[in-house]
Amino acid sequence: MKAMETWRSITTWGADPAFNMGLDEALLQSREAPPTVRFYTWRPDTLSLGYFQKFGDVPGAGRAGAVVRRITGGGAIHHVNELTFSISASLEHPLYRGVVADSYVRVHDALRAALAKLGVSAELRGKRALGSDRADTGMCFHKSTDLDIVWGDKKGIGTAQRRSKGRVLHHGSIKLGTSALEGSIATLAEIGRSVPVHEIATLVRAAFAEHFGVVFATSVPDADERALARELGKRYVDKSFVRMRE
Repeated sequence: MKAMETWRSITTWGADPAFNMGLDEALLQSREAPPTVRFYTWRPDTLSLGYFQKFGDVPGAGRAGAVVRRITGGGAIHHVNELTFSISASLEHPLYRGVVADSYVRVHDALRAALAKLGVSAELRGKRALGSDRADTGMCFHKSTDLDIVWGDKKGIGTAQRRSKGRVLHHGSIKLGTSALEGSIATLAEIGRSVPVHEIATLVRAAFAEHFGVVFATSVPDADERALARELGKRYVDKSFVRMRE
């Protein structure tokens, strides 16, 4: 029997926003590391702007506890009452080889399987419009695409990729509850499910293991990754937000 591939699993709960973004980029650059899944939360509550967004594109940005700019595109996400995850791997890995859209479907199928364990009937949006779609907020969960994961006619998971030098970073947000910036979106709380964030992470990791045919080794970022994350993290802090708060 062929041995199963081993991936790293990292958790960083309640991390500083700049460190969170810096570590994602450090993992993207970490060519010697095996594929790595990371689960994390934020302190304080943080608005992450998409790579091409401006602070003024998000009318509610000033109400967040902190603002950073992501390495990926798309709309802004308010990181509170949620689980954030990232996958970093080589583009030669079967999960990411081939058509980009297919890699989203593979990952989203695993996420939907994890949600099913909680009784959540989630599906890809397809061509229909959603009740959570809005054009005036700049928020990720108010703008949907065919491949987004939805339940209850609203978007509940947003993911995005950055591909660079033969590597991929795929990160996303799973909503446990909403916030004042996001309002009526699909959340676990909305359908009466109150599940601790670490339990959601356990379910997602198990679904990834089953769907990707891998086993996980619990790990931590090594010293070089941590140092690089702290250095890279400095450039993710949105300076326009800092000026407005002064």
